[in-house]
Amino acid sequence: MSSLSGKVQTVLGQVEPAQLGRTLTHEHLTMTFDFCYHPPPPCHEAISKEPFLMKNLFWIQKHPYSHQENLRLNQETEAVKEELLHFKASGGGTMVENTTTGLSRDVLTLKRLSQETGVHIVSGAGFYVDATHSAETRAMSVEQLTDVLINEILHGADGTTIKCGVIGEIGCSWPLTESEKRVLQAAAHAQVQLGCPVIIHPGRNSGSPFQIIRVLQEAGADISKTVMSHLDRTLLDKKELLEFARLGSYLEYDLFGTELLHYQFNPDIDMPDDNTRIRRVGLLVDEGYEDRILVAHDIHTKHRLMKYGGHGYSHILTNIVPKMLLRGIAQHAIDKILIENPRQWLTFR
Repeated sequence: MSSLSGKVQTVLGQVEPAQLGRTLTHEHLTMTFDFCYHPPPPCHEAISKEPFLMKNLFWIQKHPYSHQENLRLNQETEAVKEELLHFKASGGGTMVENTTTGLSRDVLTLKRLSQETGVHIVSGAGFYVDATHSAETRAMSVEQLTDVLINEILHGADGTTIKCGVIGEIGCSWPLTESEKRVLQAAAHAQVQLGCPVIIHPGRNSGSPFQIIRVLQEAGADISKTVMSHLDRTLLDKKELLEFARLGSYLEYDLFGTELLHYQFNPDIDMPDDNTRIRRVGLLVDEGYEDRILVAHDIHTKHRLMKYGGHGYSHILTNIVPKMLLRGIAQHAIDKILIENPRQWLTFR
């Protein structure tokens, strides 16, 4: 613990927090998402099996989880490398890679990408949602799960010596399952011992972030060092958002670039667009929460890469920041969101 205190842990080792630069706190660079495949309607079966073609890009953009090839980001390492170089050239410094056990985490590839691009990459420890938990994971006690998390940070993940620098994204469903609850409790216990950052994937219901914070608090977690992801698709009501903000976690808007007519995971949700996200960030700044806001894209499918006509990992830096300035969000607030807040969160206590 003493050797980590005051440092950030990347896949290449410990770095000084001041070295991070502009940081995206919720991305994926290599993963599989096959378990989330949504069979298309019968009339769309043929197009769902076609390769990426210019004529079907719009269909894939609107039905991203019904195209099996789209769910295998791990096949695009060279395209991701090219994007990381573009991200760095655009002023980016660091990415937090949120792929955990259950999503084909590949820390060896993350290390190579960091070495070849000069972008700092922080890898996530832990487990995704219950649907990806193995029988072995479901059988573990909170103590055993805690040991797994601590080992991935102190010694290395997936049989390597490449160490994780954050716990998460810890996957939660709605309603929360017993296995997920134990993983949350383990994340809290590991955080107490290590002073490490934690990041959460909430279930797709407005009650989920509140439920998760209660579980973490009861287990002793440091909520001020915990990120609640995906608020853009979870807390759509302004009053509810501000109520949650008072609980003290980091507030992450991490689906920038995602604009869907139909959200396949929860059709009851009308996915907000980037202008709406910018307005919500502005609201949180105006309400005094500029020290708590984080942003990212959560790229996890191929169609969002520039190679396939997507916005890519540099979208926030090249497109969103100028629009934030145009909408009255001050440069100092943007610097907090992209530089200071991630740095504070990622630094071990």
